[in-house]
Amino acid sequence: MKKIFLLFVLVCPFIPVWADVSPKPEMEFSFIYNTDKKPLINPTYSEQIQCSDNQCLESKPLGHYGLQKLYCSSGSCLAVAYEFADYQKLVIAFEDGTRRTSNIFPSAHKLRSRFNVYVNEDSLWVEPSDVIPNLGVWARTDALFSLLIILILELLAAIAYLIYTQKSFTILYSVAVANVVTTGLSWVLLLWYSSDTALLWLFATLAETLLIRVMNLKKISLKDSFVLSVAMNVTSYSIGMIVSFWLAELIF
Repeated sequence: MKKIFLLFVLVCPFIPVWADVSPKPEMEFSFIYNTDKKPLINPTYSEQIQCSDNQCLESKPLGHYGLQKLYCSSGSCLAVAYEFADYQKLVIAFEDGTRRTSNIFPSAHKLRSRFNVYVNEDSLWVEPSDVIPNLGVWARTDALFSLLIILILELLAAIAYLIYTQKSFTILYSVAVANVVTTGLSWVLLLWYSSDTALLWLFATLAETLLIRVMNLKKISLKDSFVLSVAMNVTSYSIGMIVSFWLAELIF
């Protein structure tokens, strides 16, 4: 039991780093025009600026790093980041050749948030929206990729564990069920209430422990279920970080 506790303690500080295939903070931007003309957005020359203070004295572009990027279509934008700074600013280019800069606005500090962007003649004004962010999360390619990557990695980790401990391979079906349930809840429900990726990781680990145990009362103990769950989640989030980073160009 001491070894299990030590493993858990060693794992916890690195949880936020591993959670690359879990939900990431995102901001949805809906554009509302206060102008006669409604030029389309030029994604190539549009960017989001991260500011450490409300005057934006220290700033840097959101940039493109793995999944982190400002993704714009002709009429809306979605920003995904591993972590947003406290304040943000938009610089949006339009197809008519104009470029407008927004006010400095605070980040929502939620995993999913939505903003209205009011397009004026020579500027943008950004403010939080009361509209609930897009609920079609599973229509997003990165959500499907995340589920697939996590499922494959955790099944492989579970197979290795079952071989090592000489336990029944029928436990694998409960691993798959637990994985789908916890990943789905993390993506669809829990991200509304928590902006802390580490808490989502802990939830997945503990929930999978209980589900695997309940579905295999005569085949695996609670202690072994916990060890199996920790092994699976460490594997999926550490290796998953590398895999998803490689696949980032294909995900969106």
